[in-house]
Amino acid sequence: MTKTITFAVMHFSIAFTVAYLITGSFIVGGLVAIVEPAINTVAFYFHEVFWNKFQKLKEAKGSNAQSFYSDAEAAITKTFQSAGESYALRSM
Repeated sequence: MTKTITFAVMHFSIAFTVAYLITGSFIVGGLVAIVEPAINTVAFYFHEVFWNKFQKLKEAKGSNAQSFYSDAEAAITKTFQSAGESYALRSM
């Protein structure tokens, strides 16, 4: 847990510093330091969903690489479509 907390502090510090150096604004730096990790958290969730589907397909297909990659492409497309639909519905 300590490692996670120190990484979070480092992440916030870097995000704030980069945004502040680019904009010269403490407000923008603070907003970026808060918003960017929140967006990364959501992106990480969808990455995990995709990764788990990818791993299951890989295990199911075994050594048939061509079929695996065709199915993986379909799974990626479906995951991004679902994510887009979920986002669109929440935005309404």
